[in-house]
This record gives sequence, C-alpha cells and structure tokens, in this order.
Amino acid sequence: MRYLQKSRKIPFASQSVQQPKRFLQTQQFQPFAPPSPSSLPRAAPPKTYRRVRKWGRRLIYLAGGIGVAYGLDKHFYASSLVRSTRTFSLGLVVAIDYKINFRPHPPLAESIAALHRRNAERLFNLLRTNGGLYLKIGQAIAMQSAILPPEFQKMFAKMFDDAPQNSWNEVEQVIREDFGKSPEEVFGVSFTGETGMGMMERKARASASVAQVHWARLKDGSEVAIKIQKREIAQQVGWDLWTFKVVTKIYTTIFDLPLYSLVPYISQRLLLEVDFENEADNSERMAKLVAGESRLRGRVYIPRVYRDLSSKRVMTAEWIEGVRLWDKESLTRPWLGKRRQGSPGYQGTPLPPPGEETIYSNLTQNDSSFIGEKLKPDRESWKGYDGKGGLGLSLKEVMTTMVDLFSAQMFLWGWVHCDPHPGNVFIRRLPSGRAELVLIDHGLYIHMEPTFRHQYALFWKSLLTFDNKTLGSVVKEWGINNADLFATATLMRPYTGGDNSTSGDIRNLSKREQAERAFEVQQKMRQGVRDILGDETKWPRELIFIGRNLRIVQGNNQFLGSPVNRIKITGTWASRALVDSPDLTYMEKLRNLGSHFIFKLVLFGSDVYFYGSKIKQFFGVGGGMEDDIESQMKVMAKDFGVELNHGVFDG
Repeated sequence: MRYLQKSRKIPFASQSVQQPKRFLQTQQFQPFAPPSPSSLPRAAPPKTYRRVRKWGRRLIYLAGGIGVAYGLDKHFYASSLVRSTRTFSLGLVVAIDYKINFRPHPPLAESIAALHRRNAERLFNLLRTNGGLYLKIGQAIAMQSAILPPEFQKMFAKMFDDAPQNSWNEVEQVIREDFGKSPEEVFGVSFTGETGMGMMERKARASASVAQVHWARLKDGSEVAIKIQKREIAQQVGWDLWTFKVVTKIYTTIFDLPLYSLVPYISQRLLLEVDFENEADNSERMAKLVAGESRLRGRVYIPRVYRDLSSKRVMTAEWIEGVRLWDKESLTRPWLGKRRQGSPGYQGTPLPPPGEETIYSNLTQNDSSFIGEKLKPDRESWKGYDGKGGLGLSLKEVMTTMVDLFSAQMFLWGWVHCDPHPGNVFIRRLPSGRAELVLIDHGLYIHMEPTFRHQYALFWKSLLTFDNKTLGSVVKEWGINNADLFATATLMRPYTGGDNSTSGDIRNLSKREQAERAFEVQQKMRQGVRDILGDETKWPRELIFIGRNLRIVQGNNQFLGSPVNRIKITGTWASRALVDSPDLTYMEKLRNLGSHFIFKLVLFGSDVYFYGSKIKQFFGVGGGMEDDIESQMKVMAKDFGVELNHGVFDG
C-alpha cells in the first residue's frame, strides 16, 4: 500500500495554509509497457501537400517561361512583346477609367479635369517609355493638342524633346548589316586622322524618335549628314503597328467613334517614314518640283542625297549650315558678315574647308573613346567677334516663302510634306540679302490625286468667298456631314459665312452647373468628330496629314509674330492652281482664270483685316492676325469646353 499526498494550505498569520491530504491506492502495481501494434488503429497516410506542390510547380514553370520569353523578346525582338503588353494593359486601364468616370460628377475622380490629368500623364509616360514609333504618335497628338483638354496640352508639349541616342556599337552594326562593310569602308573615313581619308563623328548631332544624325566629311571634302535608323526600330515596327491597330479597334467599339477605318492609311504612312529609300525618293522629287517652279526657284533649297551611300536604314545627304526657324533673334539681328556674301552653303555652294591644323587639333583632342567629340568646324564668323550678329532677314519674307512652298505642294503638285515643324526648316542668307529656306526630313509625305487636289483647291477658294453652295457640294462628296464645322477646323478660325450651325449648337447648350455643362459640351465634340468623318467610305484619308501641315504652318507664323496673311496666301495659291494645273483642260483653265481675278478682288477684305491687325500690333495692342484669329477661336472653343494652346513648340 502506498499513500499519496495532496498539498493543502497551511495557515500563516491571518491566512490559513492547506495541509497535504493522503489517499490510499488499491490497484495492483503494473509496470508500463507499450501497446502491441495489432492493438493500434490503422495508421493515417502522411500529408503530401499535393495541391500546394502542384500550384508551386505551375508558378515556377510560369515564372521560368516568363523569364525565357522576356529574354528572347529583349534579345531578338527589341522588347516588342513587353512594349505591346504594356500598351494593352494601360490602354485597358484608361478605357475603363473613362467609361466609369466620364460623367458630370465622376464617382472615382474629383472632376473631369482630374480624370484628363491622370490619363494624360499615363499616356505620356507610356509613349516616352516605349519610344520609337510611339514617340511619333505622341508628336502627332501634340500637334493636335489645340483640340485636346489643357491637361493633355501641358503633358504632350514635352514630346519634341530630343530622344536618347543609341551607342556607336549599335550604329556600326546597322551600317554593317545594310552595306556589309565597316563605316570606314563605306564612307571612306578614318577615326585616327589617317592622311587622305575623311572623318566622322561617333556622337550624334541630333537624335529623334526613329533615327539619329552624324556629321562626316568625305574624302573629297564634302560634308554630309548621315541619318542612321535606330537598330531596334526594324524589329519593333510590325509589333507597334499591330498594337496600334488593336487598341484603335477597341477604342472605336468602346467609345463609338469611327476611328478604326483610318488605321490602314496611317500605318502605311508610318511604315514609309521608316524606309529611308522612300525618303530619298521624296527628297529628290521635291527638289525637281521646286527647280521647275519659277516662283520658288532660288528661294527654296532641298539638300542633295548621296544615293551610293544610302540604304533602307541609312541616308546620306548634304550637310546644311543654317539657322533654325525657332531662332528668331538670329534670323533678324544685323548681318555682320562680308558685303555681298551669303551664309555658308547657300544654294549648295561648297562649305569653306577648315585648315589642316584645325583638323589635326580636333582629332588629337579626342581620345579613343570619342566621348563628347566635336570634329565639325564652327562657321559663325558672320555673327561678328562678339557673336551678336544674325542673318539680317525679314520675318515676312521668311514666312511668305514657307506658306508659298506648302501651298504649292497642296494645290499645284499634290506632294505634301507633313512634318514642317521648326526643327525641319533651316534659313540661310543669299548674297543678295534675301532669304533661302531649306527643307529637310522628307520621310512623311502624302500624295493628292488630281481630282482630290482640284476639289481641295476649290474648297479653299469657296471658303474665302463664302460660296456655301460649292463648299457644301465638295464636302458632301467627301462624306462630311457638317460643312460649317469642317470649314472652321480647316481655317483654324470661326467660319462665319455658312449656316452658323456650329455656333448655333453652342448657344443651344444648357446653362446648367459647370460640371454638367462641361460634360455636355464634350459630348457635343464627340458628335462633331462623327459629323466630320461622316461616311467613312468617302472620307479622304489625306485630310488627316493635310490638317497636320496646316496646323504646323499656322503655329510657325504665329511664333514669328504673324508677319504674313497666311490665309490669303494659301487661298491665292488655291485659286491660281485651278488655272496653272497641267491636269486641267484649256477651257477649264480659261474659265478658272476669270473667276481668279474676281477672287483677288474679294480678298481685299482679308487685306483690310490683316493690316488692321498689324496697326494694332504696332501700337502694342494684340500680337497680329494669327493672335486675333486665335482669340476668336478660344472664345468659340471655350464654349466647347476646350482651352486652345498653340504653343506646341515650347517643348
């Protein structure tokens, strides 16, 4: 027998302490023994976590597949798949955002302006990140920013900044792939100063969205601009255009806008823009057209193309020394060069060669890395010893030449340069003291067939004479349902000679609170787009790029202070082209000649308006005709909920 004790409290002071209790155990003692296996229940199978392992393997395979696809895409396709995926995902986010929040009181945004702001930032970051053709699309959007909300205007003004340039290794690889030779063999240059050889800068002088330009001097002393396409563009262009096509299709469906039918034409133009053989063709054709037109010969210059040094991705052309159109001060400051002497390279004259000491110094000052090298000599002696001189030219003459050139392209020749922004226009001084305009970058052109070209000339002539019957007839053939609105968009000023349906629609808008009215007028804008596009089977696709050209030329004129009556010059060329066009019969020309003289009398009213604006500008009231027109458009556009901003070149 054994006794067990259980503790009990023992009193201490005022507390009681329990004493242990004893219990008697009556069972017989048995030693501990483990149970026999037969007496135990059947063992449960071990946990294998099959589902966890299954999904773990799938995640590993997926991650590995994504990694391999990313590596292959980056190495062989210049990240085209990644860029397309990025575009689809962001396009979906933007579409959903607008579908949910584009209403008077957005549920997930402070206002419609805040909605525009965040999506403008998203699109801008996408286009800048993807680069290449996406930058081209961004620049096209920027040129049309006048009809976009101000939030888009502010973001897309930065689209004209220089793009990053590719390394020399990538440049050399493109040259080797196209010519099968090294740059030294193709261009006859030496990077070590070898006697009797030319020289070339490895660092680009300019870098754009699809190409960069390097300066070089050939063996014969000719200085050239070598435009080299960025190597990744050829691999990306197919993917980019396919992505553009799919996204436009989605947006056409979601927002009920007839945009998808424009995609094939736009894609074709973009494909031609990255074909430098096509650019060389355009350049040579324009040089012949200019040389054959007495009104432009000697005023306009197109650089010579070196065909034997060009390919689909490399184009070599004459190097141009001149002043960019945006450098207004250098255009107008007094000429400090020699009398009866033009600026370097005028009318294709050979550029003055530097001394041998200068060449040797330029080469020896640059080590083998060629970082920051500048071998091209500066030719700015005409600016004087203090560098404060200029070309001493009249801005009116410069701008008249520009409007004349692009009007001849539209109404007389039917070959239109669609990218005449200030960076593509150089100005030089002739020995006579007159201006010479040099046009470069001939990649983006559209061709107007004779029938359409005559219709477009008649359309412009009708605009300025308020011939609404002819105007309506022309736009009806183009499938446009709102002639009044299209006339306003073409002139880039309110068209007051029609049925005033556009201004009437504005007056009929409700006077409700600001948020609801802003939504209502932007809905009206969307209907306006439908009316202009109208019948998609008839609508001339060329109008997309013609409108771009007109918009840029208008911006150039305004930037220079509206020195010319752009609308009158354009209209005069339109009317005169109906007399001079070689595609018309003798009787048609004779009939058009009579109406041309009447047209000239009608334009007297435009002159009165222009010189009235110049007088106000002289006394410090207003900035000129283009600014007056813009102020009228701003009043009209504000009723549409749009803030016009023509400073598209500020970036």
